[in-house]
Amino acid sequence: MIRSRVLVVEDEADIRRFVRMALEQEGMDACEASTAREARMYAASSKPDLVIVDLGLPDDDGKAFIRELRGWSTVPVIVLSARQQEVEKVAALDAGADDYLAKPFGVPELLARARAQLRRAAVVSTDGQASSIVRFGGVVVDLGKHEVARDGEPVHLTRLEFRLLAALIRGRGGVIAARQLLAEVWGVHDADRAHYVRVYMTNLRQKLEETPATPRYLLTELQFGYRLVGLEAVGAAPHAV
Repeated sequence: MIRSRVLVVEDEADIRRFVRMALEQEGMDACEASTAREARMYAASSKPDLVIVDLGLPDDDGKAFIRELRGWSTVPVIVLSARQQEVEKVAALDAGADDYLAKPFGVPELLARARAQLRRAAVVSTDGQASSIVRFGGVVVDLGKHEVARDGEPVHLTRLEFRLLAALIRGRGGVIAARQLLAEVWGVHDADRAHYVRVYMTNLRQKLEETPATPRYLLTELQFGYRLVGLEAVGAAPHAV
């Protein structure tokens, strides 16, 4: 069985070793980096399956490292940080993080979140290649190829942005509660993390709506959830992503 490779980026040596040992006891291979510079080198050379990163690195802000990583990789990223304010969590998610775990944290929760990110990454990478194409407005989505175009021009979506869009497509115009999207896209059942959905819906509107402030297709139904309207099938019926 192939062991998952995890890059742990943390400047505090005790925490870094603690996380590495926990991952290795779970059957994963882990390597350590104490600076953003080391993290860039390891990320490029070892091609990890998951990155766990602290925001307070000595040579750069962790969010800057995540943004740079997102320029060339869709590897899942879990943030570990003592910063517990919602604005910090939102900023990390905006930078491209997939999950955020505040310090102090428990090993079982960290491992559960790591397993969840690795599972979802495996689903995306091994998904079938059959074409499944849908359209709303000027946006065309190929679920099989994980491709999106707006008015004929390719649009880059992050892995989680695409998963959220696919979940809305599968809803076929119905309202989907935030807690359902959290479970389906992020694999969590914590209503306190509803801001994850808000952040990523905003990202999708910025990329896919003509006027993001007054969206026509990616709608919020206050106190109920979210839905995608105006959907038309172009190819085969949508399948799970």
